[in-house]
Amino acid sequence: MSEQLTYEQLKQAAAEFGTPLYVYHAERIKAQYNRLVNAFDGAPVRFFYAAKALTNINVLKYVKETGCGIDCSSVNEAKLAVKAGFPADRILYTSNNIAFDEIREAKAIGAHINIDSLSNLRKFGEAFGHSYPVGVRLRPNIMAGGNLKISTGHAASKFGVPVEAVDELLQVMKETNLHIRTLHIHTGSEIKDVEVFARGLEVLFEVAKRFPELEVLDLGGGFKVPYKPGEEGTDMETLGKKVKEEFGSFEKTTGKKLQVWFEPGKFLVSECGYFITQVNVLKESGSISFAGVNSGLNHLIRPMFYGSYHHIENISNPEGAVKNYNVVGNICETDNFAEDRPLPAVREGDLLVFRNAGAYCYEMSSNYNSRYRPAEVLVKDGKLQLIRKRETLDDLLRNQVEL
Repeated sequence: MSEQLTYEQLKQAAAEFGTPLYVYHAERIKAQYNRLVNAFDGAPVRFFYAAKALTNINVLKYVKETGCGIDCSSVNEAKLAVKAGFPADRILYTSNNIAFDEIREAKAIGAHINIDSLSNLRKFGEAFGHSYPVGVRLRPNIMAGGNLKISTGHAASKFGVPVEAVDELLQVMKETNLHIRTLHIHTGSEIKDVEVFARGLEVLFEVAKRFPELEVLDLGGGFKVPYKPGEEGTDMETLGKKVKEEFGSFEKTTGKKLQVWFEPGKFLVSECGYFITQVNVLKESGSISFAGVNSGLNHLIRPMFYGSYHHIENISNPEGAVKNYNVVGNICETDNFAEDRPLPAVREGDLLVFRNAGAYCYEMSSNYNSRYRPAEVLVKDGKLQLIRKRETLDDLLRNQVEL
């Protein structure tokens, strides 16, 4: 079965469920996971899907079926993972500036836990001592990622324990009898250069020698996926080969065999997603042609938030004469999806589809301007299945307390 949905399938989804609409292709997720497994064949590797990219319970269940683990950025994501059927051994929880009570909840679930501050590490050691293995998120002081907003490993980042504070970390470990099993880093998103991961490994290998009970080095995620036609993503095959060689060399020189963990989110679900909108209004303003659609930054904030590119296709008139448009939303803010974008001639009522809409799209949506969030549909084995209803006015009022 094809890993891409056809225009006819997308038009069928729009006709059946209305627009705007998020559509996800299950088989594309599986293909991406299989690509990872094949690229790292022979390496001591485990993968945990970064659930923050897309947490619909049906997507989580499908990811579980592939054999992948799950990485959670909040205890609520961990609870969703349990509800989706993930066993505790396949749940990874990485905290970030949270109250210690949430870490207690993650422990009660039985998840693998990464802690990102000396303060919470000390609390964990004082509470549980050596009885529960734990991971430490380090800040490696590596600048990487598509832009500063999605770079998380640089020297000014809020994330992790600074690598220069390892002596303090070891002192906390000694004083509280901590069992540190994992060292974790995550340098950012949209990392194309394999050498960034290699530099992260250099940092971890050097520090790893000082932790006698270490079993795992966790390199996070951040693999780049192609957004523009002809663009290339991270060379997973080269990365897999590099990781296998580096871990083999480390084992040979130290006698210690370690696992490597990765947390792919966008890599697994970005390309599975399609966001379908309908053109409400065409407007000319001097040399600018606006195509105003029935959505906005309340449904897809990435272009305005990150400056992200989403390839857009006019599936109603794909053979039309090409013209440049500013594709804009209907929110009471500047919410440009694309500027000066060449598209087949756009008419009012046409369906415009945004590609790479699986990761951080619905997940970051809101009810700004009191507009409803869209429905979500999963295409599996060629069948369209509604996995989230379109919101109604009742949803906007549900948790309000009227006086």
